[in-house]
Amino acid sequence: MSDSAKLEQVRAHLRLYDHPLLAFSARETNGAIEILIDLKNSAVPVHTYQFQIHPRDLDHPQFAWNLQRQLYDALHDYFVEMFIRTPQDRAVPGDSTITKEGS
Repeated sequence: MSDSAKLEQVRAHLRLYDHPLLAFSARETNGAIEILIDLKNSAVPVHTYQFQIHPRDLDHPQFAWNLQRQLYDALHDYFVEMFIRTPQDRAVPGDSTITKEGS
């Protein structure tokens, strides 16, 4: 399968996912297929999450399931990366057990 056919295969599968907050797209980057996840209509600047699909996954008979697993894993990572602050960033007042790393 040609690279452009693989890219279209990925895009076709991404069109099966409709999310009210997120937009999914794909592109070729240095010979690899990269998935991009963007937050729709955000008033807050948030980065675009990107991950690559391994060529063996594109040719796998369970491509659709592998893509879904990778997409769901990426969504988890993306939302975790959106945190502005976590308990590891600052001590909680009155809690001496939580301190910033390196402090």
